[in-house]
Amino acid sequence: MNTSLSANDLLKKVRKIEIKTRALSHQIFAGEYHSAFKGRGMAFSEVREYQYGDDVRNMDWNVTARLRSPYVKVFEEERELTVVLLVDVSRSRLFGTAGNSRKDVLAEIAAVLSFSAIINNDKVGALFFSDKVEKFIPPKKGRSHLLHIIREIIEFEPTTDGTDISEALRYLTNAIKKKCTAFLLSDMIDVNEDGSPRYEEALKVAVGRHDLSVIEVYDPRERSIPDVGLVHIKDSETGRSAWVNTSDRKMRRAYEEWFRNMEQTSSRLFMKYNVDKVSIAVDDDYVKGLMTLFKNR
Repeated sequence: MNTSLSANDLLKKVRKIEIKTRALSHQIFAGEYHSAFKGRGMAFSEVREYQYGDDVRNMDWNVTARLRSPYVKVFEEERELTVVLLVDVSRSRLFGTAGNSRKDVLAEIAAVLSFSAIINNDKVGALFFSDKVEKFIPPKKGRSHLLHIIREIIEFEPTTDGTDISEALRYLTNAIKKKCTAFLLSDMIDVNEDGSPRYEEALKVAVGRHDLSVIEVYDPRERSIPDVGLVHIKDSETGRSAWVNTSDRKMRRAYEEWFRNMEQTSSRLFMKYNVDKVSIAVDDDYVKGLMTLFKNR
């Protein structure tokens, strides 16, 4: 646990986040959340013969092959959803150059999503991950449970430094058997040297079972390197460090190109598996980003 915050300071911080995000949830998000997600929590009911106009994505190919006639799965809307927040607690969340650290923004976004769920009588759970699953809080209802999640996001200290999104997605798939609505909150920098995501296989399996949305929280300074001469830099996750001449224009251009390529590759991956994604800068108004996510569903 983070000993830098006293119990009193922690209480104040939790209360401040609660007041701000609960108001946002009531005034802005509750209705948008309901219309965006309530129709997505569907439980299997039965199979019936295909009728003109049925969604081909609901075809039951096993039954179709067995009976030699097209059949579709019929689903019923569930009254309550289970919401799970997958929160990246790796060391990179402490990075912030615009007055806000990623950690603070992640906490507020998680709180808004949680309050929106609670207002709609849904259960909320949380999974904290670094390069392993650090902690899992099973989904429950109620304000005290929600405040427990916010408190943990603020003060939780990971036991390792890296990021492994696959571990979080695999855990979600195995731990939550019934379909849930999951939000992955991370900087999404978990890639191979060529910029390709390391988590495609786990993502493919997870979206086959759950309704997953990605909320990428980034710092604009990560996307380009300023010209400030010779500097000593250190990777907060791997611990590796090096001297870098930031006045080298070629080097700066190569880094920006690598970052752009990484983002384009991950965007194509999310499109491939129909995963909704929004990118929110730490110095941006996250309300706008979340509204975009909700409205695009």
